[in-house]
Amino acid sequence: MSARIERRLHLARAALAAGLLLLAGSPLAAEESSADQIIKALKPAPRLTRGLTGPDAARNAEESRFVDTLRNRTRSLSTDERDKLASIAKTRPSIDLDINFDYNSATIASAATPQVQQLGQALTSPELKGGTFVVAGHTDAKGSDTYNQGLSERRAEAVKRYLTEKYGVEAGNLVTVGYGKTQLKNTTNPFAGENRRVQLVNVADK
Repeated sequence: MSARIERRLHLARAALAAGLLLLAGSPLAAEESSADQIIKALKPAPRLTRGLTGPDAARNAEESRFVDTLRNRTRSLSTDERDKLASIAKTRPSIDLDINFDYNSATIASAATPQVQQLGQALTSPELKGGTFVVAGHTDAKGSDTYNQGLSERRAEAVKRYLTEKYGVEAGNLVTVGYGKTQLKNTTNPFAGENRRVQLVNVADK
């Protein structure tokens, strides 16, 4: 094989490898969760819905009262409220969804519409309809704390607005919260796209 042909093969392999790496880092590589997958992730386990007594029952009742105070909130949650909601979320069914937004915007990107539609179908399914859910917005580490906090809140509100307008989900059943860049999913790469996500948490006691 001539040196010229070897160089061409080497360049072709390099171009193919670069193309595969580019694809892996693009939005197209993000996996979309189906309505069934979302239902399965958010559906409460039987042990969480029955037979709670003593301290568990008291804790659940207190958490429910707290969540009720956040329904239809028109102002941002305080740091203490966000922390308490995050603590509750750790014990409840949840799912992270790749819902992309246009750059520096709280407008849901057209490529993300199918994922939000799957979410709408899941929340209006017999298994989840009428439940109470936290819609938590997250950003990557690019930008200031203050800016990312506001952006994450606006993005959570955008998802809530879509679900109420397009799928008739009760606004009071969707509690929005923004965590900015304080809860990175990929701490190794703070700027990774997977950090720009929306998390759904089922906080209903039923």
